[in-house]
Amino acid sequence: MDVARLVLFLHIIGAVAMGFYLVVPFVVGKIGSLSNGAKEGTLSAIGTLNRYAQIGLVIQLLTGGYLISEGNYSVAWMIVVFILFLAIAAIGGMMGKPLRTAITAIRSGSAAAEVGRLRGMSSLLAICLLLILFFMVYRHII
Repeated sequence: MDVARLVLFLHIIGAVAMGFYLVVPFVVGKIGSLSNGAKEGTLSAIGTLNRYAQIGLVIQLLTGGYLISEGNYSVAWMIVVFILFLAIAAIGGMMGKPLRTAITAIRSGSAAAEVGRLRGMSSLLAICLLLILFFMVYRHII
């Protein structure tokens, strides 16, 4: 078996795990219309899936590093992709606290402020992921 193909397969698996970030803005956008129990369950599920997406990010880092070392990529492309990767990792990591505080706030009252933060963060994550996917497909643009 060709090692590069196996690493590419793992890279694609990591990308599928990160695909969760494309759906989150739509889920968070509908939280306001749910009952408190459903809000809590939805936010808990988002938190769990966010952890899995973070594992996907680690897979992306390791396999992407290998693929870059084996390929012919421009320095500008590597810089843009790495900055987008860091943005995704940072925003995904920062989502953890608003998720936890939103769940606590739902139990005690209202979580509108935290849900607003989550809406903004999830939108930024989706945009960054779409941009990095664009540059992965059209790597010769830069």
